[in-house]
Amino acid sequence: MKDILDEVAGWRKAGKQVAIARVVDTDGSGPREPGAAMAVNEDGEVIGSVSGGCVEGAVVEEALDIISSRDRRMVTFGYSDDEAYAVGLTCGGTIHLYIEPLDW
Repeated sequence: MKDILDEVAGWRKAGKQVAIARVVDTDGSGPREPGAAMAVNEDGEVIGSVSGGCVEGAVVEEALDIISSRDRRMVTFGYSDDEAYAVGLTCGGTIHLYIEPLDW
């Protein structure tokens, strides 16, 4: 999380809306450990990573929806999910993400 703070601070100064996605748990093998974070601004710009690239595209879509809805949610990607194969998560485990809008 600390490695994305400078960029997020710049987005804040520019008045951008931002959503933060964090890995909160994994089951089995996961590409990133709990605590890994990714930020997405309203323009679709991304900083950080929650999966080393294998589900980031799907997370961006969720984050953009959260920015517009101001909602927050848990999102899970797992090896046995059809969605996981579609987005590229083939590490054999499951990752649980919490995605929320960043309120300044």
